[in-house]
Amino acid sequence: MTYILAIDQGTTGSTANIVDSNGRSLGQVNHEYKQIYPKSGWVEHDPSDIWTSVRKAVSDVLTKTGVSQGALTAIGITNQRETVVVWDRITGEPVYNAIVWQCRRTAEFCESLKKRKLANLIQKKTGLVIDPYFSASKIRWILENVEGAKTRAKNGDLVFGNIDSFLIWRLTNGELHVTDVSNASRTQLMNIESLQWDDDMLELFGIPNTMLPKIVPSSGVVGATTNREIFSRQIPISGIAGDQQAALFGQTCFEAGDAKCTFGTGSFVLLNTGNQLEISKSGCVSTVAWQIGDQKPVYAMEGSAFICGAAVQWLRDGLGLIEKSSDVEALAKEVSSTDGVVFVPALAGLGAPHWIPEARGLLSGLSRGTTRAHIARAVLEGMALQNRDLMLAMEKDSGVKIKHLKVDGGATRNDLLMQMQSDFLNAAVLRPKNVESTSTGAAYLAGLGVGMWKNTKELKATWELDKAFEPQIDKKTRAEFEDRWHAAVKRTQ
Repeated sequence: MTYILAIDQGTTGSTANIVDSNGRSLGQVNHEYKQIYPKSGWVEHDPSDIWTSVRKAVSDVLTKTGVSQGALTAIGITNQRETVVVWDRITGEPVYNAIVWQCRRTAEFCESLKKRKLANLIQKKTGLVIDPYFSASKIRWILENVEGAKTRAKNGDLVFGNIDSFLIWRLTNGELHVTDVSNASRTQLMNIESLQWDDDMLELFGIPNTMLPKIVPSSGVVGATTNREIFSRQIPISGIAGDQQAALFGQTCFEAGDAKCTFGTGSFVLLNTGNQLEISKSGCVSTVAWQIGDQKPVYAMEGSAFICGAAVQWLRDGLGLIEKSSDVEALAKEVSSTDGVVFVPALAGLGAPHWIPEARGLLSGLSRGTTRAHIARAVLEGMALQNRDLMLAMEKDSGVKIKHLKVDGGATRNDLLMQMQSDFLNAAVLRPKNVESTSTGAAYLAGLGVGMWKNTKELKATWELDKAFEPQIDKKTRAEFEDRWHAAVKRTQ
């Protein structure tokens, strides 16, 4: 038996997963690392913490599963997207902490781009809206604010990468500086039609092209590991994708019209639009889902809400209402309604379809009778209602009614949340037996890249349903939820 090692480098921790040729996980290990908040709205990671967490996760999962390095056929990598690292080309040392996708420090610069009437140009070229979320403004910030960085970049001494590029650089001792098309499409620097770095975007953001990694397909061998501190032999790296695209692939959403939502730190809804690029007019973004070898790229429409599972963490760590995240379902079930309490999870600004970086979270409708159970239930409702906004925007853009939504991520184990999601969407929500679709998608891409699986038809057969949630509320009740929600969202602005 041979296996794929999937490395899932996420926002709060790194997971290593061993997947067999039947697409099943033998076991996985996660190591968390420190979150850094230098100022309000700023979020950073120490790149050395990221690398250490990956090394530990890989070592521990091999020990846990008893799989030897010799039995590994390939490595697939998936990663938190948009997060930026800039490092020295020779030494590999970062010049600054990684600036995380959630970070809002470039909001003022992004607003200046909007005032210059550049929104349509940027969206046409990259598929993305102007927002601090994406990588380009973060790279610019480092070059403008880290002493000597701009000069070093112009001299060709610095390189940039999202986390996939950073990990591959480390795994290959600096021999490979690459990124796949899905990650490149999140930088706001790649032309979404040509799949090449765009000179106009590089000039706009003041980024030398010598900093950029080579763009490669999501599936196919790009090189092999040479770093002996983590692997004793060369193992092909044959799968790369941003975490949300990997989750779409892991959910086997291979056909145009297939949709999934990942409930992670944020929530991310992706709709497969096939080989057809669709530019959103309703506040969503267009992205490359994946590219297999030299085949045509598959595109997706995406809506991103920056805070989802992180809202439950806030209940736990910020308010102390629960001891562990899994307690939120039981607490919310103590009441049958929120009694008018509404929560908008804009704790890091509003993402799609609103794109208001200065928005702040809102808890409204409180009374003397409000309890922590009402607040817990309102948080779950807010998580589901913001996803409804995303889905409706996608349906409007694509003209396709989404009949069901596949879901993944840790929060999908919460049956109450999944029922709320089905109720508000008025569509079936399908939870698979394997809710860790992100690392599974990375493994599938890597396996295809080395011929472990011949095609996506073989992968489709591996998906198994755990539970389907069907709508249980009527149209009038749904409308009442919507009215309260939309009124609250307006107040956050």
